[in-house]
Amino acid sequence: MRILAKAIIWFVAISVGLTVLYRFVPPPVTVTMLVDGNGITKDWQPLSRIDRNMVAAAIAAEDGKFCTHNGFDTNAIEKAFERNAAGGRIRGGSTISQQTAKNVFLWQGDGWTRYVRKGFEVWFTFLIENLWDKRRIMEVYLNVAETGIGTYGVEAGAQRYYGKSATRLTPIEAARIAAALPSPKTRSVKNPTGFTRRYGNTVAARIGTVKTQGFDACVYD
Repeated sequence: MRILAKAIIWFVAISVGLTVLYRFVPPPVTVTMLVDGNGITKDWQPLSRIDRNMVAAAIAAEDGKFCTHNGFDTNAIEKAFERNAAGGRIRGGSTISQQTAKNVFLWQGDGWTRYVRKGFEVWFTFLIENLWDKRRIMEVYLNVAETGIGTYGVEAGAQRYYGKSATRLTPIEAARIAAALPSPKTRSVKNPTGFTRRYGNTVAARIGTVKTQGFDACVYD
């Protein structure tokens, strides 16, 4: 029991310390990057150098309630649970905050370890929601998310697919990056077809709504 208590204390101390550190310092590398056999291409950019279209596209595609939830979208989680209980392909209800916690501190993949990871994901999501602000969460998310094979962050993605900086992305360019985020190794950004193309067009159409309705207000206010 003493060993377990000490392990818990050390885990809490280290996890809180890292979260506070990453509030100010870019995470240098993630577990996903370390195990990626395709190498690592990344280029950290402050949010001020990432086009607002990209922020709006991420919210439109991944988490429409980003500015109003506390890290967890209970309605989305309930719907995902119902779909998964009905059988078929497992689908998640993760918010951008949860994805950021997973990308920065944890690992990817399914199987039984997925359930272990989910427990840690709740803890780290709680930490970043309380120790970072929404702008920092979005900034980190857009810099560590996998945007292609061996490619991390929207700056590296923009350079790879469009040959330009993420500072100036059109709505459709940002939308196509966002549409590919759930499966960046298999979904084409530059020449999308099928679902990715249709969903990218839908996300592009939603970008204006995100801006005018203030769904990204917590990032810019």
